[in-house]
Amino acid sequence: MSDRSDRFKDSIKFLSVCLTPVFLSLCILAVNLKDRAVQFQLACLVLLSIGAFFATIRFIPIVGPMCLKRGLGGKDINKGGDTPVPESLGIVSGTIYLVVIMMFQPILSSGLTEYNAALTGICFMMLLGFADDVLDLRWSVKIGLSFLSTLPLLVSYTGSTFIVVPVPLVPLIGHNVINLGLLYHVYIAFFSVFTTNSINILAGLNGLEAGQTIIITISMLIHGIIQYTMGIEPATNLASICMTVPFIATTAALLYYNWYPSKCFVGDTFTYQAGMTLAVIGIMGHSTKTLMLFFIPQLINFTISLPQLFGIIPCPRHRLPKLNRETGKLECIKTNWNLINLFLFILGPMSEKHLCSVVLWFQVFCNVMAFFIRYYVSTWVY
Repeated sequence: MSDRSDRFKDSIKFLSVCLTPVFLSLCILAVNLKDRAVQFQLACLVLLSIGAFFATIRFIPIVGPMCLKRGLGGKDINKGGDTPVPESLGIVSGTIYLVVIMMFQPILSSGLTEYNAALTGICFMMLLGFADDVLDLRWSVKIGLSFLSTLPLLVSYTGSTFIVVPVPLVPLIGHNVINLGLLYHVYIAFFSVFTTNSINILAGLNGLEAGQTIIITISMLIHGIIQYTMGIEPATNLASICMTVPFIATTAALLYYNWYPSKCFVGDTFTYQAGMTLAVIGIMGHSTKTLMLFFIPQLINFTISLPQLFGIIPCPRHRLPKLNRETGKLECIKTNWNLINLFLFILGPMSEKHLCSVVLWFQVFCNVMAFFIRYYVSTWVY
């Protein structure tokens, strides 16, 4: 009963910290809206998102036992317990998110081709994640299928394929912009595969996958609202905002159950869907470079993990820290190269809840620095 009470208090605190900037950002957007049609769209979006939050809260406890009955459960390795925890509950939040996005579609007046392609891509990636949870696919298969899941977005992309050349490089290249053409579509494919798999490999702690996702998504929402209120590509930024708000709602509900001590595991179903959704938000809002800035912790984790991911050094199935049963704290395993073990190596042993909080606050810090780079430092080179 004490663990449940602590989980409730901790998750509510974290969600309060996260959702406060969402509320303030939406209020700022509402104040700056002049178009009645857009005001109506925003009101419908908020109402649908609130409904999505409570629907996810309601259905996770129902689907969880069903997953266990079908063998979709796992042991919480960091606690040393044998009681199975329902896995792949990202299928609940992901399905509700897709339903809400489809319900919102009739309200949109433009950009439906890319919008539908985005839905298809997210659906394919979520299916891939669920297949991985059930079939335990090899990495080579997952990477190949990840590229295939980007096809709907690639073939329907009608945005610009030009990139702005940094000012110091203009004398060398001779142009302010370069048209990449088909190479830009290749970039989109690799970008989507990276975002999908980078969240998947920075995982293993209660609340970490959903926590990092909600922080990045809120950052993208704030960026989209800033761009919209500044009059920069309002149509594309409004489309990305429409994809962002319901995703925050469903992820927040999932995080409530996934927070320490977790009552469910999100599974690869969620991590793959989350990565693709963020990629779609960045691509539709023409903000892929900004999104990469928000992925700094994931980039660091990916870089540290490269020797194991490419088989240069042995890579165990679970690259998690070691639980010291006497102290109840997690300790670094020096042969497991990732950001989680790096924090333990630098800061010393700590509890799972404390370690997850450290990683998430690092994510917040990096995202704040990303805003500084995007809106101040970038003016020096663009």
